[in-house]
Amino acid sequence: MQEMKPVDLVVIGGGVNGAGIARDAAGRGLSVILCEKDDLAQGTSSRSGKLIHGGLRYLEYYEFRLVREALIEREVLLNAAPHIVWPMRFVLPHSPEQRPAWLVRLGLFLYDHLGGRKKLPGCRNIDLRRDPEGKPIRSDYTRAFEYSDCWVDDARLVSLNALDAKERGAIVMTRTAASSARRVDGAWEVAFTAADGRQSKVRARAIANAAGPWVENVINGVAGSNSPRRVRLVKGSHIVVPKFWEGPQAYLFQNTDKRVIFVNPYEGDMALIGTTDIPYDGRAEDVAADGREIDYLLAAVNRYLKVPIAKDAIIHSFSGVRPLYDDNAENPSAVTRDYVFDLDGDPPMLSVFGGKITTYRKLAEHALDKLQPFFPKMQAPWTAKAPLPGGDMPGADFEGFLSSLRTSHPWLLDSLARHYARLYGTRTKQLLNGASNLTALGRHFGGELYEAEIAYLRAFEWAETAADVLERRTKHGLHLTAEQRAAVTRFIDG
Repeated sequence: MQEMKPVDLVVIGGGVNGAGIARDAAGRGLSVILCEKDDLAQGTSSRSGKLIHGGLRYLEYYEFRLVREALIEREVLLNAAPHIVWPMRFVLPHSPEQRPAWLVRLGLFLYDHLGGRKKLPGCRNIDLRRDPEGKPIRSDYTRAFEYSDCWVDDARLVSLNALDAKERGAIVMTRTAASSARRVDGAWEVAFTAADGRQSKVRARAIANAAGPWVENVINGVAGSNSPRRVRLVKGSHIVVPKFWEGPQAYLFQNTDKRVIFVNPYEGDMALIGTTDIPYDGRAEDVAADGREIDYLLAAVNRYLKVPIAKDAIIHSFSGVRPLYDDNAENPSAVTRDYVFDLDGDPPMLSVFGGKITTYRKLAEHALDKLQPFFPKMQAPWTAKAPLPGGDMPGADFEGFLSSLRTSHPWLLDSLARHYARLYGTRTKQLLNGASNLTALGRHFGGELYEAEIAYLRAFEWAETAADVLERRTKHGLHLTAEQRAAVTRFIDG
């Protein structure tokens, strides 16, 4: 068994919270190992609704602190990662059977003012009979409200945090499980087992357990410990269909069960519809959208549309398990999306329960605050004004950066330039690696996928399999034929 050099912190879990904690800790001067049993973001963090948002409906549950923190983070992330986070306007048709207009207006007023909004426009009223946003909506609905939130490429957010952690000195170990952790002579002794069977171990001064749906497995199974806190698994499923409206806006539809369904522009010519909220007690690895959930989503959306979406229009579906902190709420939709920490023992293990992708950076900051007493020389918080890799654009101006990329590389097709700028930002230059024409990008697999992008992802972003490339680091898989995807698989997997 290989013995590694001792470190300050082992972070277990390569989702957004684990990657965020590893990045923050490395930037504060701690030596860090981040281990993930699968690929980065393979679980919940690539299966979200892909929104950076305050959570408008959480106001109904009086989650004011969570909503305020999330609204503040919305603009922090807009500045930190303008390539993978961008503004989006949401149209909310008024359905008086669900909520009276005065209540919606009050919620939107709070939403506009709780977080000190600076960059995003405020809410406005829409006449669905006259304004273009009403074109796909049934005539029963005459009035709507429009407000701002943000879109995020969730899986790339994880990769970029892990990349920044690595560039600040962290060791990132994917497809490597923490197989045991024991307190020995005043430190943690952590053993790792890689997918190929290789074993290693390290001594660490602390552990951050950010394993998401597997957080209790780490506490009970890996560390042989216990906690009074519990995680509650709630399943959320999404479907992808062809985009059925014109314009960049998204829609938010109120359902008859008081939940809301997002309908968002996705990958250019598609729409992402979600999500469900149902208890889940199976293995997190086995989660998948079922027929009842698909019927639920279609029914919730179709009650608003002039032309209903047929089930055979569905291009793709996916499902994730939200590892929420169990606050004993009866309704899964009412379970808090806030996060809770469990700090156990000395040397400490800090376990993370709950959280949402929007507040991952603040969660990481708070996690390091909890560990501060064990690391008195740890440096101050720093991530609030630090760009993520590729996000260091002047003025966080994505369109300005894209324009300069097209000027400096006129041979890039417009759609390809936008694709590279969106996923890689200022790191596009590293991906292009001096290329001066399309031929220099290597084999073309279809759509916007060239060999140079695969090479970059394998070299710098821990991509090992076709699924890593086609599903998580990018969404090329949605744009390629079955034959083209098979060709990518043969090229990468051999």
